[in-house]
Amino acid sequence: MQLVVARIGRAHGLRGEVALDLRTDTPEERLATGTVLQTDPPATGPLTVTGSRVHQDRWLVTFAEASDRTAAEALRGVELVVEADDSAEDDAWYPHELQGLRVELEDGTVVGEVVTLEHLPAHDALVVAEPLPTGEVRTLVPFVHAIVPVVDVPAGRVVLTPPGGLLARDADAVVVDRPDDAGGADADAPGEE
Repeated sequence: MQLVVARIGRAHGLRGEVALDLRTDTPEERLATGTVLQTDPPATGPLTVTGSRVHQDRWLVTFAEASDRTAAEALRGVELVVEADDSAEDDAWYPHELQGLRVELEDGTVVGEVVTLEHLPAHDALVVAEPLPTGEVRTLVPFVHAIVPVVDVPAGRVVLTPPGGLLARDADAVVVDRPDDAGGADADAPGEE
């Protein structure tokens, strides 16, 4: 299974250096000098790392195949991929391990199915396909322990404890307090005559 290690961002400087949007917990291993990485799309690679460094909390990398800014800009949006097996860590999963898992509430009510895992700036989110009478709806569920306390890959399920209104199926039950529309006090407000 091919896993995304990073997505190439904008060029940095004039000598082919690029910023990376990381998808790995071990960039120092995955981006070591001399490492050859496959790419998606495949026609842009493979790419050989000639240098890497951290600058202002961002990983910057140079590749043998992109020695100037123009070549580096042409790589923008390319994903760096590696072959990997299932995760051996107890509390870590690759997207392909989560895809297709049944999504349930604590009481066993089936909500839908995991479509994929999105990498967002604050944290990862599960994309859940919820079948509704009006059609399938995709919901982003923050992939944090407070909302997704159970991930049981062998049993083919994840368990959610969502706050009210997070799931599309709860949309009719959401109550929203709105301020008065007129921009002033309500005619029936106390103290008004």
